Amino acid sequence: MTDTDSTHCRIVSRSLTGEQAIDEQTFASLAILTDRLERLRRLDKAFSEVDFSRVVKRLKSRENAVPVS
Repeated sequence: MTDTDSTHCRIVSRSLTGEQAIDEQTFASLAILTDRLERLRRLDKAFSEVDFSRVVKRLKSRENAVPVS
């Protein structure tokens, strides 16, 4: 894992634990990690079953959620 990958993982992790706000930076890091996972899956079938945790998937689904007031 490169240093930037580690940074994106850290941002998402801190957002999930409440140490950091869930904001644009969180979703940008999540998008980058999603893209990298997709590239790994295309590179080798061994990665085809690798996926994000349910908590991260739930976080991803919040990105497009529209707040209702």
